[in-house]
Amino acid sequence: MPDKLFNLEDYFKRIHYSGEKQVSAATLTQLHRGHVMSIPFENLDVYARKPISLERDDLFRKIVINHRGGYCFEMNGLFAAVLTEMGFLVSSHLARVYQGSFDHSGKTHRVLLVKADGQAWLCDVGFGGNGLVAPLLFEEGLEQEHLGRCHRLMTDPDYGYRVEFKTAAGFEPIYAFTREPCLPADYQIANHYTSTYPESFFRQAMMCALVTETGKITYFDGHLKIIDGETLTETTITGDAAIKDTLKSYFGLELA
Repeated sequence: MPDKLFNLEDYFKRIHYSGEKQVSAATLTQLHRGHVMSIPFENLDVYARKPISLERDDLFRKIVINHRGGYCFEMNGLFAAVLTEMGFLVSSHLARVYQGSFDHSGKTHRVLLVKADGQAWLCDVGFGGNGLVAPLLFEEGLEQEHLGRCHRLMTDPDYGYRVEFKTAAGFEPIYAFTREPCLPADYQIANHYTSTYPESFFRQAMMCALVTETGKITYFDGHLKIIDGETLTETTITGDAAIKDTLKSYFGLELA
């Protein structure tokens, strides 16, 4: 029987996409950009101690129908389902986020490898920091720039592959992953830890992030930061009413 809830056309409307639907690198790039510029990375349910479901219908209901966002397991989970439905060949993998080193970092981030135009592309629509705006061609050492952000992929002797972001001081690691395939149970375990462990980063503060054409908008623990080209604006937000207004005005999120 057809799935009545999961609907590609509704997803396309959610990310304001009206382009081509064929399996190609161009389509993949536009979908990836549309997602990160329309759907905010956010941890509001985790912070509120609400359960996080990774079931496809639940992700679709939350992100598409209810116009919410999510974090990596939700965002990349939905994106993988969309791409698979469209005919892309997708594999999912777990990554270690860089925290000064990788030595004490568990595999708590989900990334995707997607085949298009005979090449492999790293996709990640669920990283709230200096993450990817568009797919990264899986080619070691190639510097790739999208909307002013430059990333590259490097081989790591201990952790597989390293994704790095270019700063004024040079390239800095973001996360590392291997190409070992993962199963849904692997993400259930990682998601459970990330969303329920008392010391999990995502349980410590409310956070949101949204990519724009000229920069990025982020909210973290009462601080709103807007990067617009070379201009940085920072504002302190206090009080529940002001926080709700900020989430709605800048990220399109409405909380009950």
